[in-house]
Amino acid sequence: MSNNDIEWLEFAKTLAMKAGEIMLEARENSTFVRDYKMDHELVTSTDIAVDQFICRGIIARYPSHAILSEESSPHMDLSALATDVPVWVIDPIDGTVNFAHGHHHVAVSIGLYIGDKRILGVVNAPFLGECFWALKGSGAFCNGKRLAVSGAQELRSALVATGFPYQKTALAPIVERVSRILHHCQDVRRNGSAALDLCWVAAGRLDVYFESVKPWDMAAGALIAEEAGATVGYYLPQTLVWPEVVNGEGLLVSTPDLYDDILALVNTTI
Repeated sequence: MSNNDIEWLEFAKTLAMKAGEIMLEARENSTFVRDYKMDHELVTSTDIAVDQFICRGIIARYPSHAILSEESSPHMDLSALATDVPVWVIDPIDGTVNFAHGHHHVAVSIGLYIGDKRILGVVNAPFLGECFWALKGSGAFCNGKRLAVSGAQELRSALVATGFPYQKTALAPIVERVSRILHHCQDVRRNGSAALDLCWVAAGRLDVYFESVKPWDMAAGALIAEEAGATVGYYLPQTLVWPEVVNGEGLLVSTPDLYDDILALVNTTI
């Protein structure tokens, strides 16, 4: 752990907490506007406001750093991830549909990467009053309390989380996997925020999480889960769309003793 790491972590936590206040105020005052990008994916004016707040803060404090953000820079030049330039990976509101409908499973996610290494992750859930964070090699925490995965060992007792894409044409194989899991595990949850699902694996509230997500969905949560003792891997072959360290395609995260069994289950053909 370096002085830079600690400084970056405290900076990210400060940004995430302030971003949470922006969300709370927008929800309380009903000041946000709904819109759609790519004709089907919900985005609100609060997503944009939080994104702008975080990005302005990073640029002002660390002008030489790069930013990969869902709303303002989703097509960043990814060559920065092959250098020693710190790259901030931002999801201003993970769980936008939940946010717009008054649900609490909503978070801001901030991750920092250098090359192929996850350096830190912060996930703040303002409506739940919980802020999760991790620094590489230093463990994972929620509101200052150290986290540890559940340690579940049997599929039959496992609580599994997943998600569904906006594009309904991609549902069929996901529904098949969910059906298999329902027959072999305790139950399935679809909470609506990948970042928080990963944190809940870290906290032992979930035993397994699987889904294909974008880098900003998993950038912080994957490290938080890993630092709490989870196994982080993939159930689908990796493509070259994103560098592996931020590739969320076919992401599979679980308590270690379940990993091989759940991997075999989600890869089984009905």
